[in-house]
Amino acid sequence: MTSAASGSVATEDGKFAREKFSSRNVFVFAAIGSAVGLGNIWRFPYVAFENGGGAFLVPYVVALLTAGIPLLFFDYSIGHRFRASAPLAFRRLNRKLEPIGWFQVLVSVIIAVYYAAIIGWAAWYAYFSLDQRFGSSLEETTSFFTGDFLQMSEESFSFDFVGNITVMIAIVWIGTIIVLALGVQKGIGRLNQFFIPLLIILFVIMVIFALVQDGAMDGLNQFFTPDWSVLTNYQVWIAAYGQIFFSLSVGFGIMITYSSYLNRKTNLTSSGLVVAFSNSAFEVLAGIGVFAGIGFLVHAGGMAWDDVQGGVGLAFFTFPALIASMPAGEVFGFLFFACLVLAGFTSMISIVEVVIAAVRDKLNINRVNGTLLVCVPLAIISLLLMPTAT
Repeated sequence: MTSAASGSVATEDGKFAREKFSSRNVFVFAAIGSAVGLGNIWRFPYVAFENGGGAFLVPYVVALLTAGIPLLFFDYSIGHRFRASAPLAFRRLNRKLEPIGWFQVLVSVIIAVYYAAIIGWAAWYAYFSLDQRFGSSLEETTSFFTGDFLQMSEESFSFDFVGNITVMIAIVWIGTIIVLALGVQKGIGRLNQFFIPLLIILFVIMVIFALVQDGAMDGLNQFFTPDWSVLTNYQVWIAAYGQIFFSLSVGFGIMITYSSYLNRKTNLTSSGLVVAFSNSAFEVLAGIGVFAGIGFLVHAGGMAWDDVQGGVGLAFFTFPALIASMPAGEVFGFLFFACLVLAGFTSMISIVEVVIAAVRDKLNINRVNGTLLVCVPLAIISLLLMPTAT
């Protein structure tokens, strides 16, 4: 059983035995780890704010029920039924559909290359939060990120590497290789069993910390106050469906791959519902924490509501300014960026596993060789492209 579980020893027909999660609960942790990523923390709050506040929850829930959960079940069903990576699962469904699986693999390759860099940035900023070297105003934090930290230049491309970023990206890839080389249960399963509860604990502490600050309630009013007129705007509905697709990891081959590691008698319906609603609950919690914090910053005069950003701007421009202004901001900052690292790394693992599973199914190679064959080239590309001063 050990050899089969590790995916390192071939069976009598020359094929490597399909690895398995040890239980449904381990799979649920892994699936939540994939779904809960950077987009939950820095994308959802901004998208909701820009698209009607509390009213956005209406198209969001509709999108979850009509597209998110059904597509999640579809991914689960074909992965579990055909017990294969995305390309092979689609091929077994219909030979003409195999390119869909390879397209999902390609998307995962592209995401993995830059995702490692963002995790590395967040790790450095967790450290920077302790001495708040990034400044206190939006102008200072923006200048620090683009100048002192990334050392961005006007050249279209440069081979001048930024040392600290290069080192951190390398560490992220080394960690990724170690976890994935250990296999589905010992690597992916155990990582998520530890990281997801830790992420939830740290994030709840961060949210509570934000809620007790002056101006926090003003932030929540901005986040939840509904503008019902937006419900007739088709772009708001597109934003809601886009957020669901992005955050639930549907259509990326991730859930197909993970569900292929389930025992045959696993209850897919309950597993899918737990993952879907856990992901949405975390997004709403993220919105509460983020906007409570921004409410404090606006109250302190550090920014206006018109300056609210999403994505990289929220994480690396706005939040450093918030951290510098908040009492005991170094604690809040460390918690915020530590949560980005944890959420990012569990998602990174799932993204790269899509590629490894596809390559292993295609070439019939063991877990360690498959991990090295995929991760080493991706790490090299990531290290060549992401830490340069461009």
